[in-house]
Amino acid sequence: MSNSSFPTEFLLLSFAETRELQLLHFGLFLGIYLAALLGNGLILTAVACDHRLHTPMYFFLLNLALLDVGTITTTVPKTMANSLWDTRAISYLGCTAQFFFFFFFISTEFYLLTIMAYDRYVAICKPLHYVTIMASRTCVNMAAAVWGSTFLYAVLHTANTFSLPLCQGNALDQFFCEIPQILKLSCSDAYLREVGLLVVSVCLALGCFVFLVLSYVQIFSVVLRMPSEQGRHKAFSTCLPHLAVVSLFISTGTFSYMKPPSMSSSSLNLLLAVLYSVVPPAVNPLIYSMRNQELKDSLGKLVTGIFSERTNCWSS
Repeated sequence: MSNSSFPTEFLLLSFAETRELQLLHFGLFLGIYLAALLGNGLILTAVACDHRLHTPMYFFLLNLALLDVGTITTTVPKTMANSLWDTRAISYLGCTAQFFFFFFFISTEFYLLTIMAYDRYVAICKPLHYVTIMASRTCVNMAAAVWGSTFLYAVLHTANTFSLPLCQGNALDQFFCEIPQILKLSCSDAYLREVGLLVVSVCLALGCFVFLVLSYVQIFSVVLRMPSEQGRHKAFSTCLPHLAVVSLFISTGTFSYMKPPSMSSSSLNLLLAVLYSVVPPAVNPLIYSMRNQELKDSLGKLVTGIFSERTNCWSS
């Protein structure tokens, strides 16, 4: 196996060719990135500082905010830098790191969303047993199991993928390093090992999806039978945001990875990648805060407190 089978760098797909559009892309992604950092940062701060939000639902939401920050930080800053400096290059080591962290954060987020659906199922369908089933230690153990298992799984995928000899060039048809684009460059049958791992991943994801669907069927059947309109509104206010996040994440991600080759194009690949890797981290805080009164109240007090401190500093 020659050293040429392992390029020193990869060339990422650019969003634009002209300088004006490159700068427009940089400015647009900078705005999205800052919005994602601000929104998720506010949620992290609110949940950490407000003792009323120290419940299982908000504990998992805090984990989701951490994952959203990690996901968008893995991909967006690099593509912004490439547009700003008019380059497409990413080093072999940088591509490996981006590949690993993106797979890690995306996988963890999917399984965390599944746990959040279970939390809502227990809260609405088995409210009398909620405190017992979703005890603090149980929630921490579930979160730790998800983070730990997906970390090891990401290590396995990364090591397996980047051990493949690559002889189809070094140009990737995507703005970040992802599994399908790396496998396209492989020149041996060894890539079937990674395909096998992906099949296992798809089966696990399908099982989680079935669990999500069954959970929400049970949830909505119970909610619609609630005699109290206020109770139904509160239940929907916590379930609908989660369902919206799950739907956006699963639909765009699944179509991106499972679409037929005949539908593959650079423009479509870019659009789908943005929809499942860039948009969710930016809109998740907005979706959760719009429908959740407790979180809105906490965020309002947090923002008010920040402005009050600023005003006192200026006045003094």
